[in-house]
Amino acid sequence: MSSFAEPVVAWHRPDDPQRPLVVLLHGRGADEQGIIGLADHLPDGPSYAAVRAPIAEGGGYAWFANRGIGRPVAESLAQTMAWFRRWLDEVAPAGRPVVLAGFSGGAAFAGGLLLSEPERYAGAAILYGTLPFDAGVPVTPARLAGVPVFVAQGDADTVIPRELLDRTWSYLTGESGAPPYARRDPGGHGLTAATVVELSGWIGERLDLLVRRGPLADGPATWATLPDGRLPVRMGSRPRVSWSIPQQQESENSPAELQEQLFARVSALPGVSSRQSAISVPGARGFMVPPAPDAPVDAYLVPHVGEFAHLHPEYDGSLHLALPPALARDAVAQGWAVAHPLAGIRLARGMVMVYGPRDAAELEVVAGIVAASHAYATMAG
Repeated sequence: MSSFAEPVVAWHRPDDPQRPLVVLLHGRGADEQGIIGLADHLPDGPSYAAVRAPIAEGGGYAWFANRGIGRPVAESLAQTMAWFRRWLDEVAPAGRPVVLAGFSGGAAFAGGLLLSEPERYAGAAILYGTLPFDAGVPVTPARLAGVPVFVAQGDADTVIPRELLDRTWSYLTGESGAPPYARRDPGGHGLTAATVVELSGWIGERLDLLVRRGPLADGPATWATLPDGRLPVRMGSRPRVSWSIPQQQESENSPAELQEQLFARVSALPGVSSRQSAISVPGARGFMVPPAPDAPVDAYLVPHVGEFAHLHPEYDGSLHLALPPALARDAVAQGWAVAHPLAGIRLARGMVMVYGPRDAAELEVVAGIVAASHAYATMAG
């Protein structure tokens, strides 16, 4: 048991356990009253709670002892996270969606909670802060797969060390596997009105999708469309990918002849037709099948036309496609894909960008990944 006092919590209105819960986490040296007002600008549907950090510090409160700005002491972080979880388990038992939104030091605390137990949360907003690197929580590839994250930073922020901000940005928008809704402001260390507007929309759409679609069954990461049922590791570093929408591959692009070979392979899959994508940029070639009656809506990028994948124009050469959760996670973990920013927000929860093939061997792998998406949409496997 910790020696921390019982949590002090400010509620925006009386809690309704039937509603999703959004927990607001203040910055270092502040308290719950300084952030609960943010709820006035967020969607009406959820309950909002602002929790006071447990460590008194000067005239305010902190979430953990520091080794320096943005660098938690691992033992301290573990203790305060355990303290927080005891409170959360009381107010939000399993089954109640919980979204974390942390500012500055609260962002690091939210990141620690999310990284230590990603399945516990419906999403998290990391606002003008860093993840708690080197502090005893896993920061591994695909750790946050399937858990949408809103990340906002100020380009002129001089409070959080730039190295930590850059590392946070790179991880969340890449190998974390989280669908990353990312925003950069020209200013410094503070929430902007535009960020709050986008955060509000993100929270509202995320929770609305959970209500409309319900839980999504997980399963084993077995690739029936690849040799030995296994996805190999992609060699080399990940290519550069745009962090805004439209999501595009910006380096290590696939040669045009390989793109055409891939297009021919996918077009030859049973029942596939192709035309301009119903959702992507002009020139993107969509792959459509007649929607299977029993297929989950998450098997399609555009359900009403049966679009399960599309190939981007020649200047890009990557694909977007929908995969079952376990395969989407594995595709990110093995270095072949990155989550789409709106996956699980308004688009399929397993929507990923698959990098274009660089050679004949990669063509075989990428074709197998697309075949797995086709099998998902047609209920063929």
